[in-house]
Amino acid sequence: MKRLLKISFSLFMILILSIGVLGCANQEQELEKVRVAEVTRSIFYAPQYVALEKGFFEEEGLEIELTTTWGGDKTMTTLLADGADVALVGSETSIYVDSQGSSDPVINFAQLTQTDGTFLVSRENVENFDWEQLKGSTFLGQRKGGMPQMVGEFVLKKQGIDPHKDLNLIQNIDFANIANAFASGTGDYVQLFEPTASIFEKEGKGHIVASFGEQSGHVPYTTFMAKESYMNENNDTIEKFTRAIFKAQKWVEEHDPAETAEIIQSYFEDTELDIIKTVVDRYRSQGSYATDPILDVEEWNNLQNIMDEAGELPGRIEHDKLVNTTIAEEVISE
Repeated sequence: MKRLLKISFSLFMILILSIGVLGCANQEQELEKVRVAEVTRSIFYAPQYVALEKGFFEEEGLEIELTTTWGGDKTMTTLLADGADVALVGSETSIYVDSQGSSDPVINFAQLTQTDGTFLVSRENVENFDWEQLKGSTFLGQRKGGMPQMVGEFVLKKQGIDPHKDLNLIQNIDFANIANAFASGTGDYVQLFEPTASIFEKEGKGHIVASFGEQSGHVPYTTFMAKESYMNENNDTIEKFTRAIFKAQKWVEEHDPAETAEIIQSYFEDTELDIIKTVVDRYRSQGSYATDPILDVEEWNNLQNIMDEAGELPGRIEHDKLVNTTIAEEVISE
């Protein structure tokens, strides 16, 4: 009888443990996968990587499959072809898609960066820099029609410089080769993203003399967006996603740049930790990281003004047509 009781107890314990294991497995299976396509890999997107590394998405029951799609056109194509559920890319791409008469518009639902992310780098160490010093110089700009170039021209005109008349403007070099062209001796000034700008400064190849982000004002430079059909069918998922991003935005704002740099270092294995820290500090100090996910009307209009000034705006679009702030507003009010 005792032997039978021992066997029964053993079977009972095995059953309990099995239920526990199955329970854990089911809990893992409950994580909902969201496929995210990011336009490039950049320290500019630090809050996104913080959300991943700190487990903020998992806390919301989401598993993120992150893919770098390298370029606005490729990123938007991936989203439209259902290769991704969410895209992290410049808001101007949603305007371009709408202008083509899309029956399933792309909706901006959470803003990640709120300024331009480029810097003006001079070959020489210019003391007391003034924008007037650019006149007559050879300037390495960005690709025509892209946000960096549009913001660059907007800022230059704001400073009284006509980029096509006052500069020897070069913008026929592929994005990936702009930095190398400058390092090889082309141009007096160049418009560069981080961490290249800080690396050039550290290596003595150039000197950061101005920030396009500080001069351009707030603009939805990079936002999370999804097709309207996906958002309608997955409203809860979008809300969870936005909540995780907002947690990360607050974390980055409240913690020292060195802490953020250490957390995101694995995403930038070829970049030294001190450079990552410098870049995070620079972007945070100038307010490039949005502190909440709301893309407001003023920012949307500023974006269209910049596009219009560059001759790239297909037509004015009302804020509420391509921007959904309802979810972000609910998340930050919790």
